[in-house]
Amino acid sequence: MKAAAENLVPTTLELGGKSPVIIGDTADMSLTAKRVMMGKTLNAGQICLAPDYVMVPKDKAKDFVSEAATAVSTMFPTLKDNPDYTSVINQRHYDRLMGYLDDARSKGAEIVELNPAKENFTQQPFHKIPPTIVLNPTDDMKIMKDEIFGPLLPVKTYDKVDEAIGYVNDHARPLGLYYFGADGKEQEKVLTRTTSGGVSINDTIMHVSMEDLPFGGVGPSGMGAYHGIDGFKTFSHAKAVFKQAKMDVTAMIRPPYGEKIQKMLAGSIKR
Repeated sequence: MKAAAENLVPTTLELGGKSPVIIGDTADMSLTAKRVMMGKTLNAGQICLAPDYVMVPKDKAKDFVSEAATAVSTMFPTLKDNPDYTSVINQRHYDRLMGYLDDARSKGAEIVELNPAKENFTQQPFHKIPPTIVLNPTDDMKIMKDEIFGPLLPVKTYDKVDEAIGYVNDHARPLGLYYFGADGKEQEKVLTRTTSGGVSINDTIMHVSMEDLPFGGVGPSGMGAYHGIDGFKTFSHAKAVFKQAKMDVTAMIRPPYGEKIQKMLAGSIKR
């Protein structure tokens, strides 16, 4: 953006951020967990729209963790040598993610590793990390400060959905937001009282696949939008062309000003 500004080049930025999942009290927890964990494990969470953290009603947190474990074991009966499950891109990011877990553990979070076959990941020729849930994280933990970009999923709890909305609004505008539930009024509340680049309802990530929907961020998660007609508008310049009629219609607004222009002005002023 800085380089573009020096040459007055327009800039469209699709960035990222901590995309939240708000699970409502009416959500189908089994289906919700399947779709959340699909979004979290797709490319091992190394996607700009990957769900970054979950907010779930306090009395349903255990249900979500249980269903998430079931979803992962169904998708990935094994992980270590399974070509369906992706490695973290390199050693630096592997160390970064493991550092998040160490930091969260040392500050009191409960770490739940979803490792269906109980495989040993300490000896491996690549950088795989099992999908891992971090329960009850606090804002002083590194995992809650940075975009995770990996298969780690913090899970926070709330008593009322207004708390979840307030938490999202107290942090940087995310690229995506995900709401799960069957309560139309609650869904509308989440949609109208939060700001994000885009939203998927009862799913994660999928709004990016809709070519007739604009895709982009807001604030720290980006600026501008693309896909379909929105992409055409963003990456092209609409040149305005005005052609005047043969009749000299602008004669009345050229000096010297007289009675006609006064009447026209008087007629256009509303008191």
